[in-house]
Amino acid sequence: MRSFRNGNGNNALKMVILALFSFDKTSTASAFSICSVASRSSITTSSSSSSSSLQSSSSRSSSSSSSSISDWSKGLFPDMEALPDDPTAFRVGILGDLHIDPRNMVDYEEGRAHWIPLLQEAQAKHGNVAIVSLGDLGESKNCDHNPINPTELYAGTTLCHQVAADYLSSFVVTNDSDDNDDNDNNESSNDESSSNDESSSNDESSSSSSASTSIPYEVIGGNHDLEGIDEFDTDAANLQVFLDAHNKATPQFVREIADKTLLVGLGSTIFRDAKYTSHEVIIDDVQLAWFEQFLRDHPADDGWKVFVFTHAPPNGSGLRVLQENHVVNGCCWLNHSDDVKCRKFIDLVRQHRCIKAWFSGHFHLGQDYQDSITFPTIPKDEGPYPDRGSCVFAQTSVMRSGTSRDGRRQSRLLRGNADGFEICTVDHKKGGAVRLDATITYKDTGHEVGIYAHEDEAYGHDNYFKVYQPQPGDEGYICDPEEDAMCLINDDLYDLVTMETRLWWRLSSGRVLGVLNGMLLEYDGSTMAPLGLVVTSDELIGKVIAVVDSGVEECMIDFDNVGMEGADCEGGGMQEREQAVIIHDPEGNDISVIQPNEDGSYWRKIVRNKIARMKERRREKAAVSYAMEMLQQTEDEAKEKVLSTWGPYTSTVGNAL
Repeated sequence: MRSFRNGNGNNALKMVILALFSFDKTSTASAFSICSVASRSSITTSSSSSSSSLQSSSSRSSSSSSSSISDWSKGLFPDMEALPDDPTAFRVGILGDLHIDPRNMVDYEEGRAHWIPLLQEAQAKHGNVAIVSLGDLGESKNCDHNPINPTELYAGTTLCHQVAADYLSSFVVTNDSDDNDDNDNNESSNDESSSNDESSSNDESSSSSSASTSIPYEVIGGNHDLEGIDEFDTDAANLQVFLDAHNKATPQFVREIADKTLLVGLGSTIFRDAKYTSHEVIIDDVQLAWFEQFLRDHPADDGWKVFVFTHAPPNGSGLRVLQENHVVNGCCWLNHSDDVKCRKFIDLVRQHRCIKAWFSGHFHLGQDYQDSITFPTIPKDEGPYPDRGSCVFAQTSVMRSGTSRDGRRQSRLLRGNADGFEICTVDHKKGGAVRLDATITYKDTGHEVGIYAHEDEAYGHDNYFKVYQPQPGDEGYICDPEEDAMCLINDDLYDLVTMETRLWWRLSSGRVLGVLNGMLLEYDGSTMAPLGLVVTSDELIGKVIAVVDSGVEECMIDFDNVGMEGADCEGGGMQEREQAVIIHDPEGNDISVIQPNEDGSYWRKIVRNKIARMKERRREKAAVSYAMEMLQQTEDEAKEKVLSTWGPYTSTVGNAL
């Protein structure tokens, strides 16, 4: 099919599972179907659970599919890709964060070997096949790749992108002679796509020989793909090398993988110029405007189905399997540090039901639990309506063992046709075994039924835990901002914060704070997704939290909404009670006031840019060398004596630098 591009221009294993609107894994039903790919015998299925159907509409009626479980497992339902030359059938291989280390390519070669038969099967059936890489292509450390600069990071360099491009274009499938006659139309269509001026030049890697075909690939930028800081002075120069290496005209991509079925990718384009942490995945304004217009031009009512790919997921996705360091550092979600732009993506999902699924990576965590996939809505007894349009969100793991944070090595397989789609796991630790994770069936252009295909397989791990569902009225909800002038978050002055404390509350300003894992976190007031760290566990455990009115009411006007520009408190504003969030240490009666940021948020937007931190470490290393040479100190002695200072400070902790 054709591909076209448009646009204008600290514990490594520790993770936070935010059970927002989640299923009770001990009782929630599951249904099973067959993901009929290379080998049915390798597919993990079970028929011991009942089913739960989810429908993305305001009525959200649930229907049982238990009667069909045995039919699926017996293969009585038609294969989504069974019909030859079906213009609506497609298959996509989705690769999570690669983080290629050129010194060790074994896992990548093994992963490619697992993918080849899966891609070849689809190529023979219909030819609507592609690979999508979710970015972060190179290892973020020195890989002995540049003898001239032994400290240079590999990620983001010209060499890194060349190696990644070579790897992504090496998924070559052979065309069986028996299938050649049956697939002449597909091959002819692919040839036309390659000659189209707007087509992806990645398609041009297809072999001219009838004996083999290189599967076309698409790629988006992650937070490490512009990390060539020693080679390039600017993000723009680094980005251009990324685009050139992968034959991309723009950071975003569009590929029509099948009839009225579009793959759309948005890439991170800011690293050096990041205001806060360089690990934030930032979709620039040009891409965002292009994406919004693109969705308007491809409405669901006209039959369009859009599958979106970004390195990090959007706020509001409902994904609950996160790394604690991403929460603490404020880089979980797309455009995380900007409140308005961060929520823009879920707003677009809610407005445009053509978006059927959204795939992301970033967290380096596996796919063995239902919390790595979320459906557009949930049963009424599981919580409030999450309002995720018609979109299924899916998290993607990693291929290489050295980059996995939970020991899993997995990729995603997306396959479907005009009737729906399936999301599967390709397990590289199990010889490429394919497991069905979820089946989504279209009811009409804006509604679908989703079924989880297996129970969770990961929650037995000691480093996983599950928390309450934050929602008004639940047992963790403390304080009514309209009624309580003072609220002790703890029950009393002797009920101190512990690692087991699970509480949350909403301030009069609408900001939401909560205690989890001994930390004070801020959550998004609309989606209840975590935004970032307010107070560390070291500072909070053993203390009391209170919210106290300062006695002042302020006029708050929502200028983010069109039409409110001229509003005042009588004409659309609200009276917000000014409140103080305080931490009381009963041992010494010390009291700390948690001051909000200038924009009203509370989470610490002070994680410094990686460029600055790397330069600081190099300067400190130079000081160590000086001490060793001039003062005859050992390296350990020198490191102990060397101290950095920033103006009057000797640490950046708590300072908004």
